This record gives sequence, C-alpha cells and structure tokens, in this order.
Amino acid sequence: MKKIRILWTDDEIEVLKPHILFLQEKGYEIDTCNNGNDTVDLVKQNQYDIILLDEHMPGLSGIATLRLIKEARPELPVVMITKSEEEDIMEAAIGSEIADYLIKPVKPNQILLVLKKNLEQKRLITEKTTIDYRQEFRKISTLIDTARSYRDWIDIYKKIVYWESELEKSEDSSMTEILQMQDSDANNAFSKFIINNYLSWFSGIKSDRPLLSSEFLSEKVFPMIEKSRPVFFFLIDNMRYDQWRTIASELSSFFRSSKEDFYFSILPTATQFSRNAIFSGLMPSEISQKLPQYWIPDDEDEGKNNFEADLLKWQLTRKGMNINWAYHKISSSQDSKKIKEKVNTLMGNDLNILVYNFVDILSHARTNNGVIRDLANDERAYRSLTRSWFVHSALFDFLKILSTKNVKVIFSTDHGTIRVQNPVKIVGDKNSSPNLRYKMGRNLDYDPTKVFEIKNPEKAMLPKSNISSRYIFAYNKDYLVYQNNFNYYSGYYKDTFQHGGISLQEMILPFAVMEPLS
Repeated sequence: MKKIRILWTDDEIEVLKPHILFLQEKGYEIDTCNNGNDTVDLVKQNQYDIILLDEHMPGLSGIATLRLIKEARPELPVVMITKSEEEDIMEAAIGSEIADYLIKPVKPNQILLVLKKNLEQKRLITEKTTIDYRQEFRKISTLIDTARSYRDWIDIYKKIVYWESELEKSEDSSMTEILQMQDSDANNAFSKFIINNYLSWFSGIKSDRPLLSSEFLSEKVFPMIEKSRPVFFFLIDNMRYDQWRTIASELSSFFRSSKEDFYFSILPTATQFSRNAIFSGLMPSEISQKLPQYWIPDDEDEGKNNFEADLLKWQLTRKGMNINWAYHKISSSQDSKKIKEKVNTLMGNDLNILVYNFVDILSHARTNNGVIRDLANDERAYRSLTRSWFVHSALFDFLKILSTKNVKVIFSTDHGTIRVQNPVKIVGDKNSSPNLRYKMGRNLDYDPTKVFEIKNPEKAMLPKSNISSRYIFAYNKDYLVYQNNFNYYSGYYKDTFQHGGISLQEMILPFAVMEPLS
C-alpha cells in the first residue's frame, strides 16, 4: 500500500521531532519545512496527501501560505495549527477552506486523529458500515421471514432505505449488492403478503389493515386544518420514501418535522387510481359509479387526472367542510414561479393543495431520454438527480418563503416507483391497458404463478370495462411485456423506473407534517 506523504511546516520544526518520529512509526512519510515560501515550492514540486501548516510564522504567514497552496493545489487538504483562538484568524482560515485546525500545544495522538479523519475517513467509514450492516443483515432477514402485519413491512422498508443511505458512504460495492439482494427477498415476501391479504382489506370484515389512498385526506390532512393557520399540502407525484428522505434533509434548516408516518397506495399504484382516490375519498369503483363524469376508463386516450379539483370539492362538500381552499397542479417551472408569486393570496386559505409532477416527469424522462437514463442509472443516482432538481427548483424557493410564515406543511405522494429488471411475457388485445406493471382487460393470457390476478375487480373496489374484465399485477422487479416484439420491448424498458404494481417502493408511502423553525 502506498505510504501517505505529509508536509509539516513550522518555524520551530526541530521542537516537533518527537511528533514526527511518532508519525513515522505509524507508517507515515514526513517532509518538513520551516517557512511559507519553501512550503509553496515543495507543494508545486511534490505530491503530498496533506499539509500540516503553522499559522504564526515569520515572513510569509500561515494564512498567506495557505492561499498560495490552494492556488497551486486546490484539492490538497491543509490542517492549520495555531497558538491563537482568535475568531478573525479562524474565520480567515476556514474561509480559505482548511480541512481542519488544531490549537497548540498539540499532542501526537491529536495529530494522528486529524490525519485519520481527513485521509482515512472513507476507509474507516467503509469498514464500520460493512461491519454494522453484516450484523444487521441477519436481523433484517429474520424480520422478513417473520413479518405478519403491514406495520412489520413498514419497519422492514425503513431499515432497507436507511441502509441504502448508509452504504452510499461506503466504498465497498459488495455490501450494496448484498443489500439489493435482500431488498429483492423482502419484495418477494411483501408481494406474498399483499396477495394473501389485499382483498380482505375490502371484505367488510374487521382486519388489521393500513390507511389507504381513499382515506388519506380525511384521516391525515383535514384534521390538521385550523383557523388562522393555513395548511399547505404538497403532493409530489411518483415519490418514493428514499427520495423523500433526500428532500427532507434539505428542508431541515427551515422546518422541523412534527410527525412522519406511512400509508399504503391502493392497487394499481398508478396516478389514475391512487390520486383520484385521494382527492375523492372514494375507491375507483365508487368514483366510476357515483361520479362517472370524472372517471375516464383505462382504455380511453383522454387524461385520467383532469378532475382532481372537482373530486376534492365533492369530498369537502360531502364532509360538510366549509373552508377556504385552493388546488393547483404544477407541471412546469413556469407554473412553480407563478405559485411563488401567489403566496400572499394563498395565505388567506385554510387549505392549499399543490400537486407537483416533477418527479413523475423525471421518471418518464429517464425512460425516454438517453441522457437522463445515463444520469440516473440506478437508485443512488436517481436519488441524487431528485435532490439536484429539488435544491434548484422554484418549489424549494417557495418553501423557504413559507418557512418564515405561520403555516403547517404536509408532504406526501400518491405512489412510488421501482426499477424493473425481469420481463414477464403476456398476451393481450388492443383494449388492454398499456401500463408495464399492471394490465386490465378481458382477453389476457399469462402465467398465473408470475402475477397477482384479480378475477373479480369489484372485490378490490376496481372498475371494469365489461363483465369479463380482470386485473393482473406484476410484483418485485417484474414488468409485463406483450409477446409481439418481446425482445425489443423487454430490452428497452429494462432498468427503467415504473409504477402500477406491487412492491415496497410503490405501495408504502411517506407523509410528513412539518412546521417552520422560525
């Protein structure tokens, strides 16, 4: 292994001989210098891994030397060592991007610690994370094997997302691969849980079931409404829990979370079904029967979510809620900027519902755009792209404005997505739905062992276009491909993010209540 090479500059370097010997015994290679000018020359001539730099030296000062080092090697970490704790000196050093600083007199172990922190941090993090996940792996596997309730699956999903985030810090890709296999095992077991329990949630028999899409507003949003304090409900379409954690970390400087929990999307986990259920407070079959003017059948080309405001109005009226409210759907940056300009008007409402389609647009762009596909080639990159969108969005600017006001903010989504990898061949006619994660039709032919089939849609409170219609759902990372041009389409859609089926990522959805810090 290559030795770490250090340059230590101090005008009293001879006094530090014991410290230098201590570091050499630990395997470090040390060059020394006693002035700033020679330090800059050495940096230009040699490849150092880190600089230990005295702040108070005659001639060229430590701060001036630091600036010249950064001009020559901006990526080189510099640890400032100073006798002074004066604030202006520290600010000057930090402003010049020091990696760390120490106050004299320094002890050998202090030097060793700062070197490990700045040079070996990734290795140490990798080692610790690997050890910790290996210990947790068995626990998660046991939880998967023994999960019996929807609450168990929420706990398992939270743990998987947590370890996804932790292993991003590690350089050991083998641990990420193991976690991906564990995620697949979890999704297979979760799919069996849904297949065995989903229909019982609508049977009328009292059962232990999660909160579902059609109950979300009445149970989680409407109770938050209070006079003189507007509620802003942000529904970010197509947002997974891991993406929410990415966004939430960016909001922590402006909002505190007063509640974070989960609910389940209904099947299909698709906007037409899940989001219409949210705004109407009804299941899809109930919408098609009670409000047929607002339900567009799956096989028609017309937009399926054009009546969300109408459905919301119907639900509010049905519940006797006499409040001031507004609904806005934001599908472009221009829409977002217009909403930001309306903030004072919106503050006059009891409830503001804002639907943001950006994550959904990102998901579809990733499927159809080669550049975006390359930028988000796995879950880690997809999260990173989500974060990049959010921190540069007008939505983030709007939220910063809201953080200065007396408001309550709620975040959630209508369904998530999963990166599909395993094509499943099916046969269908032109009237079958085009979604890759579910199909609805009457002339479907498929292997029933590879899908969750609902032969009687009314049992799942789903509409049907004719008496023999049925629904089938893909689970885990499968996707449904017609046998015509099977090889082409299975290759085209492999590793794209899709929704509509059964997975932890599509069905278990976060919601969070947040309040301004100020």
